[in-house]
Amino acid sequence: MPVEEFVAGWISGALGLVLGHPFDTVKLLGFFKGMSFPIASIAVVNSVLFGVYSNTLLLLTATSHQERWAQPPSYMHIFLAGCTGGFLQAYCLAPFDLIKVRLQNQTEPVAQPGSPPPQYQGPVHCAASIFREEGYRGLFRGAWALMLRDTPTMGIYFITYEGLCHQYTPEGQNPSSATVLVAGGFAGIASWVAATPLDVIKSRMQMDGLRRRVYQGVLDCMVSSVRQEGLGVFFRGVTINSARAFPVNAVTFLSYEYLLRWWG
Repeated sequence: MPVEEFVAGWISGALGLVLGHPFDTVKLLGFFKGMSFPIASIAVVNSVLFGVYSNTLLLLTATSHQERWAQPPSYMHIFLAGCTGGFLQAYCLAPFDLIKVRLQNQTEPVAQPGSPPPQYQGPVHCAASIFREEGYRGLFRGAWALMLRDTPTMGIYFITYEGLCHQYTPEGQNPSSATVLVAGGFAGIASWVAATPLDVIKSRMQMDGLRRRVYQGVLDCMVSSVRQEGLGVFFRGVTINSARAFPVNAVTFLSYEYLLRWWG
């Protein structure tokens, strides 16, 4: 099993996170709040996504990453490989994403003399607190919504990227840097437009249990959210997600492609 895709995914994921984290926390306190933990975790998760995607595509088509520009795989194979990568990525991501969301939504100011300390002192303390108060299953709160979000959207993600690259690249050649940047950016937007409804539900499920349980499950969260706020709730944050997605995924794919070419 080729490991270059895992390593390239790890590095490109870290670079993308550094660029995109301010957008991810723009509505909260501090652009880089909670960044130290996700910069390590998202790199690992991204390596799973790109590594599983590339190796699944290798199993389905028997062509390496370098050969795919000359022998493009079918969109069905791309979609299936993307869905596989998205499913496994979501399972790995769930505890890390939960901790990130809890830390980012911890809006207590830095403790002053005489004031109570914030609920979570950092990622390790946050994980330990969730495990102690909510059990092992608490660390995977929102995981089903995350898997429902990432499995199909990662298929859309890679189809958009590969399709745009092949459309604007002469046959048999590698895509140019400009093509990779644009294709990666639009792949990010396409995946987030599709993912935003379940991302809203995922975030609500992750915050559920912080003080008291509100939702009985993913379906109950969906129904309750629509009943209280209307269908528009599912597209809350789509603008900021799209604004963040273009530069983050453009840089992610560009660094990924260049690393593989460098090693290739």
